[in-house]
Amino acid sequence: MNIAETSTAAPEFAWFKSSYSGAEGGDCLEVANATGAVHIRDSKVTAGPVLTVSPHAWAGFVGLAVDWSA
Repeated sequence: MNIAETSTAAPEFAWFKSSYSGAEGGDCLEVANATGAVHIRDSKVTAGPVLTVSPHAWAGFVGLAVDWSA
């Protein structure tokens, strides 16, 4: 798995979070798709670190989350 962490957020990305997050805050992630990469950050610390993974790694993570919640 290829991952990288950057120390600053990338404001040029279109960030989104799950509709299940609600408006109450809590423990949420925001995700931004880019060519060849998926960027992930803490929605409460948008200027904080950004984790970057391959689309394949992200799809595997989402697949596991879906299987786990079923």
